[in-house]
Amino acid sequence: MPTISRSVPKVDFDEKVSGRAQFVADIQLEGMLHAKTFRSKEAHALIQSIKLPELPSGYFVIDHRDIPHVNYVKMIFKDWKIFAEEQVNYVGEPILLVVGPNPSLVRDLIDQIEISYTPLEPNFEFSKSVIHKSFTKGSPKEAFKKAKQTIEHTYKTGYQEQAYIEPQGMIGYLESDDKMTFIGSIQCPYYVKNALVEMLQCPEDQVRVIQAAVGGAFGGKEEFPSMIACQLALAVKKTRKPVRLIYEREEDMVSTTKRHPSLITLKAFLDEKQHLIGIKAHVSLDSGAYIGLSGVVLSRAMLAVTAAYTIHHLDVSGDVYETNTVPNGAFRGFGAPQMIFAIEMFMSHIAKALHLNEFDFRMRYLAKQGDYTSTSGVFRDPIIMDKMIEKACEVSNYHEKRALYSAKNSFKGIGMSWFLHGCGFTGSGESTHINAKVKLKKTSSGEVFILVAAVDMGQGAKTSLKKIVEVALGLEPNRVIFDAPDTDFVPDSGPTVASRTTMIVGGLLKKAADQLKADWVDGQEQIVMKRYEQPAYITWDEDSLQGDAYPAYSWGVNICEVEVNPVTYQVDIKQVWSVYDVGRSIDDRMVFGQADGGILQGIAYGYMEVMQHQKGHLRQKNLTDYIIPTSVDAAPTETYLYENPFELGPYGAKGVGELTLVGGAPAVALAIEQAIGHSIYAIPATPETIMEVLSHDQD
Repeated sequence: MPTISRSVPKVDFDEKVSGRAQFVADIQLEGMLHAKTFRSKEAHALIQSIKLPELPSGYFVIDHRDIPHVNYVKMIFKDWKIFAEEQVNYVGEPILLVVGPNPSLVRDLIDQIEISYTPLEPNFEFSKSVIHKSFTKGSPKEAFKKAKQTIEHTYKTGYQEQAYIEPQGMIGYLESDDKMTFIGSIQCPYYVKNALVEMLQCPEDQVRVIQAAVGGAFGGKEEFPSMIACQLALAVKKTRKPVRLIYEREEDMVSTTKRHPSLITLKAFLDEKQHLIGIKAHVSLDSGAYIGLSGVVLSRAMLAVTAAYTIHHLDVSGDVYETNTVPNGAFRGFGAPQMIFAIEMFMSHIAKALHLNEFDFRMRYLAKQGDYTSTSGVFRDPIIMDKMIEKACEVSNYHEKRALYSAKNSFKGIGMSWFLHGCGFTGSGESTHINAKVKLKKTSSGEVFILVAAVDMGQGAKTSLKKIVEVALGLEPNRVIFDAPDTDFVPDSGPTVASRTTMIVGGLLKKAADQLKADWVDGQEQIVMKRYEQPAYITWDEDSLQGDAYPAYSWGVNICEVEVNPVTYQVDIKQVWSVYDVGRSIDDRMVFGQADGGILQGIAYGYMEVMQHQKGHLRQKNLTDYIIPTSVDAAPTETYLYENPFELGPYGAKGVGELTLVGGAPAVALAIEQAIGHSIYAIPATPETIMEVLSHDQD
């Protein structure tokens, strides 16, 4: 079985890398105005009055009264307001825009606005459920009755900020009297277009959305840019001029979506032979003030309940709770990181409670081909996790180090996580909600244009998708062109999310390229379009959450070695090893790039990145207070790829982008747990958390 490996040493780079790309901040349009948002400073209050300063000529205020039809951002639900009206529900909620030619004066005018509130009692607890979901597998009631022993723990995760390099930004302008165009730092051009059409109640051809270069996203530019676009559309409509809105870093962190905080309670049921016969689980997610995508995030968290294990009897439920805090939304992994942290810790804690070898106990339940998934679907494709785990243990000396570091007060530890990630939209999302389309256009001179809505936001989609088409057609790279998506020219191939770009969009492009090659006529313009068709064997019931949640799964193993300072409790990541099954790599450099970034982001989620609010006010609201890993924190990393081609993926490819993050937190948490000799139930496991754990002497 072919493997590909790459080791990244911890070195100082002195090479200079330069390049050019046109980001939103680089675009200049004649007569362009600048917008800034006036935001709520209250978590929950009624707006009694707003006193505006006298506006100079050429300056405007935009608020909910300028909305022609519906005051909500089109997502799944219709609760997220474009502008607050009589009431504010979180600190940072947009109330109005000030727009004008001088950005400095715009800021001054914002500072002069006076607002009077009547405070309302805010809610920061998991008490108001707005979405409830549940599913079962097997016969949990009967199985639980037979149990001779139960073990129960609750696991807690906090916010995580996407911390993309480029803050949120967009430009809107009139292309003609009745058509508006928007250029933005976005992941999902058609999400933005559809939100604009919904708010304006206009024909689709009166809205055009173009992707600018994107300086990172990680899910943070999935749904949120739709709000910015709706606000800008009102400003463009009122001023009849181009308007640009770019967030400053602190504004971005205070007001944009985060990873959902969670509480996950897991209860294990064991028989007289200490066999795990079933699990009862409940997932609580904090949506913030509006639901947004939280229902889908909840589903994805619940579906990951057994991660890379097979457990025959499950009773799984979950709730989304609304609080008066900043709304939470899409973030790389989309609910899975929370659950995979919980279940990996839980499996280890069960073994400890039973005084069994943790590795042997976990291996006993490792999923195999033909097993039923958590939702009673089937793992149809080969699962090679046993070989991947063996490789990870070999290159890291896991077993030897695990035994060595078990000595009391060693303050060294090594942790290993096993995980999977579903590729594509959950359940019937690809076939009923997205129904993706791609197009290839060949010119008479023999150039081929890739026309898809998939966005390159730094992950290398342009490289990977171009390569699929180039290889299929046998063309030189300069003859295949992939420009930034523009909704006037590209079909809706779905959002750039859910580890679907290479497998789903790339798979359609491969089919289109094969057809174009078969039908190729020199000197003639040709167009080929392909539409996604769900594999016939996929069955899914959205209401009961039963069936095949995904067409394929990618798999991974992470191992993290740490040393904890016995005085300061500072965690030092010594080395990281990873083994992944992503089907077949389309471009090794792109995959390893995703792996390096993903594991660092996942590990940081587990031990470093702290974000908390105090009565709705975020305490970490800039990159001085919110600490993310730098090159100093990045340990030497070895990554290995195992080929396990997926029949329906382009050249066997599956998803990679989210997979490389979801196992980082439990790997580092398990390593810290061994180093300090006490169990970890909450992340991030910061020095303060470790001190508290040790002071309570939990184990």
